[in-house]
Amino acid sequence: MSSGSKPELAKQNSSPSVGNCGRMASVELVALGVCMSYRKACLWILSTSVSLSFLLISPTAALAQVSHSEQVQIAPPLMRAVDPPAAEATAAELEQQADQLRAEKLYLDALDYYHAALNHKGNEAHLLNKIGITELLMQRYRDARKSFERSIRADKEYADAYNNLGVIYYETKKYSSAIKEYEKAIKRDSNSASFFNNLGAALFSKRSFEPAVAAYQHALELDPDVFERTSRGGVQAQLPSPDDRARYDYTVAKLYAKMGFSDQSLEYLRKAMEAGYKDLKSVYKDEEFAQLRKNPRFTELMASSTPVITN
Repeated sequence: MSSGSKPELAKQNSSPSVGNCGRMASVELVALGVCMSYRKACLWILSTSVSLSFLLISPTAALAQVSHSEQVQIAPPLMRAVDPPAAEATAAELEQQADQLRAEKLYLDALDYYHAALNHKGNEAHLLNKIGITELLMQRYRDARKSFERSIRADKEYADAYNNLGVIYYETKKYSSAIKEYEKAIKRDSNSASFFNNLGAALFSKRSFEPAVAAYQHALELDPDVFERTSRGGVQAQLPSPDDRARYDYTVAKLYAKMGFSDQSLEYLRKAMEAGYKDLKSVYKDEEFAQLRKNPRFTELMASSTPVITN
């Protein structure tokens, strides 16, 4: 488009700059502008009179609907967020840098460094597992699955890779396959609370409640804080209905009560109440809550569930 025919923008401040486009796959809406970046493309959706029915963005094949009052301007390819891996760096140095980039959510750069470390003869199974984790964080489930499978082929006793492969199956709702991988991980490392927690989540999502409770109890015995870490970004049960969510919260409350963790038990009991757990009266009969029932905060919590009738 020549400069003489370029339409005037309706709002100059609505268009994002190239600098605002991150290197990771992302979509950022800014007023009238849309900035979408995927390693090589930054597209500005600007106000004008040109009519387009759709825009196909490669390589992600993202379909963007644009109105008759918009046009697309393609900016030059993005610069790298960080310098390329140094040829003289050791595998350990490259891996450390990749870990830092992954922590900063610069996933594409992290992958470059992990692959460079792999080419420098770093620990193959270990690095392939980290590559898979990074791809999982990017929701590239197929690539992540292949990386975890390669990690397992490199070291058939590497428990983390089996667990992480289970997470891939779990995220794609293939619960039976996930359970098999978690069990393989546990067979190789029975001291990981995360493995048992993930197994419990898959069993609960499959509505196999009794074995799920057993797995969760084992996870809590290994690490009483495992559920708190899970709620901040780990694998949680994918529950198809509010009733299942309420049952899950009540089950966790019961497990904490059984182990004597009153604060955590009361918190999950409150969640079960808020989710409308239908069998709440069982809290007065279940032996796991025997000690908790003596706690004044239990009495206060249960009283709050009683509707207040006003004149």
